[in-house]
Amino acid sequence: MKGLLLAGGHGTRLRPLTYTGNKHVLPIANKPMLLYGLEHLKNAGIEEVGIVLGPIREGVTEIVGDGSKFGLKVTYISQPEPKGLAHAVLISEDFMQGEPFVMYLGDNLLRQGVKDFVGVFERKRADCVVGVCPVTDVSRYGIVEFEGGRPKRLVEKPKASSSNLALVGVYVFSNSIFRAVKSIKPSWRNELEITDAIQFLLAEGKKVEVEHVKGWWKDTGKPEDLLEANQLVLADMQSDVKGELSGETSLTGNLSMGPGSKTVGTVRISGPAIVGANCVIGPDVFIGPYTSIGDGCKIRNVEMENSIVMKDCAIETGRRIVDSLIGSNSTIADGEKRMPKGYKLILGERSFVQV
Repeated sequence: MKGLLLAGGHGTRLRPLTYTGNKHVLPIANKPMLLYGLEHLKNAGIEEVGIVLGPIREGVTEIVGDGSKFGLKVTYISQPEPKGLAHAVLISEDFMQGEPFVMYLGDNLLRQGVKDFVGVFERKRADCVVGVCPVTDVSRYGIVEFEGGRPKRLVEKPKASSSNLALVGVYVFSNSIFRAVKSIKPSWRNELEITDAIQFLLAEGKKVEVEHVKGWWKDTGKPEDLLEANQLVLADMQSDVKGELSGETSLTGNLSMGPGSKTVGTVRISGPAIVGANCVIGPDVFIGPYTSIGDGCKIRNVEMENSIVMKDCAIETGRRIVDSLIGSNSTIADGEKRMPKGYKLILGERSFVQV
């Protein structure tokens, strides 16, 4: 069995962060998000993975390389235009060479991984396994509708549905999927929809099984989704402090701190939080819950909570920053004095802001 990791698309809903790179390398708890999917594929016993890349590929090839450092063999598959998930399957046919495969959307996080999906596929000798999870807004997702307890109909982003079970970003396919994607027509979005391809399998009498997600699942399409995914991952994290905490540092909750990092002077940390390698934190800093700080950052005289700070940032301002995404190599400096308040920021790479 092979893996197919989708890391294309333009990431328009995550701009300005995606103006300078691929959205799938944005960090969740200081780890590029596509590595979660890559590790899940590896943990399911998969050794060969095709990564589908669009025109914005900056960062992906540098992080993943040929896959050998992850114990994988990686092949890159080009998708110049985002023509739909079924199109990504279509262009991977030569890579698959007739083998079954797991397709994993690189901007999805799934706590349970994909091992259970593979197990269902093999035990039930299925042609397709889809994962589902209940959602409150069916209009944002592909929805699976049932009849007699079996999947009957798949609908892409319906206005209303008899089901609230959305497709998550993990699928397992036999090679019968290739006939399906060659048989369907583009949707009104001018994309080949994976829901139409799976519906074709159902119409052909192929065996489509459903795996209900255990634990959490998160689609990280928007800035607030990144922050929520960061919360979910940090909530599972254990303390691991490889850096140095000053005598004036107070710590509650779990903290992960990389080597070469240190706190200086008065610092309060309320976890869960993560600090990368070679950071200097303090003096006069409060790091609140669900904050991720990337490698090489210098943080002084600031309060931060529920935020993602990417690598090599410098922050020194007597303000409170909350619910923010701060791109790599950005600087936030002290500006004109104002009444205390909380600032919410989404900054692209190499930004400079005074607050």
